[in-house]
Amino acid sequence: MTPKSGLFLMCSCLAGISSVGSIFELSSGNPDLGTTITGIILAASIPLTGLFFYAAIRDAKANQ
Repeated sequence: MTPKSGLFLMCSCLAGISSVGSIFELSSGNPDLGTTITGIILAASIPLTGLFFYAAIRDAKANQ
């Protein structure tokens, strides 16, 4: 594992946490940042989670 793949994995974890937090905020009925902003965060964080995870795997495999 390289520092670059570790950074990608960290970003993937943060995006995953953001998506779960956004889901909980939206399900509460009254999100702190508002429905629109929280929905945008959710819509952006779901694909970013997969993208960063994929980038971490590719980088780790390339540097074995």
